[in-house]
Amino acid sequence: MSAGTYTPRPGAAPLPRMIAAQTALETRMLLRNGEQLLLTVIIPTLLLVLFSAVDIVDTGSGASVDFLAPGILALAVMSTAFTGQAIATGFERRYGVLKRLGASPLPRWALMTAKTLSVLVTEVLQIVLLTAIALALGWSPQGNPLAVLLLLVLGTAAFSGLGLLMAGTLKAEATLAAANLVFLLLLVGGGVIVPLDKFPDAVQSVLGLLPISALSEGLRDVLQHGAAMPWAEAGILAVWAVLGLGAAAKFFRWE
Repeated sequence: MSAGTYTPRPGAAPLPRMIAAQTALETRMLLRNGEQLLLTVIIPTLLLVLFSAVDIVDTGSGASVDFLAPGILALAVMSTAFTGQAIATGFERRYGVLKRLGASPLPRWALMTAKTLSVLVTEVLQIVLLTAIALALGWSPQGNPLAVLLLLVLGTAAFSGLGLLMAGTLKAEATLAAANLVFLLLLVGGGVIVPLDKFPDAVQSVLGLLPISALSEGLRDVLQHGAAMPWAEAGILAVWAVLGLGAAAKFFRWE
């Protein structure tokens, strides 16, 4: 037996392995959380099926699912990247989880990277599920998949920045209440289910600048109307992403 065979070698694992392990942990925790599943899977699915099957809202000409599916995809992104992440991170901050993780060998930026990757993994699962349901309901998507991908990435960045900003500056209880309230308000007034042209002109101009409106309308332009790239909506999402992530980086408090 060679000398030193069983000598302990303390030290941190390679950074990519730490990020992958933390991403897997964050994803498992999210998928096991009943409230998170309600926000990320059950509510979007029920809204898609209900409003596609029952003519409750006037969605214009064509099948209702062609209008609803892009908006529900936008809602799924918001529910995971903003609402779910804000609530989970807020309570992790309250209970000292972030403080302890911040003192571990995993750098703080790597922890945020793992959280972002977890959000992306969850969104992929959401999009696959909702797309399958929408296709079963008769959805006929059009447009450029790369444009859809760009809009989803920009929307994820925008909502993730806003969610981390809220979680890192407010108390956990305030984050819980505010995140759910914003979710409900944007569900109604963000062009997800109710078309923006149903609102007064003065209100439309304001609602159109919201990230959920830009994402839902942008996805609708591509998937329903076959637009190559809705640059205006992409620009709005890019501005929200820069502002949200920048503010989160500056004002986020770990404890």
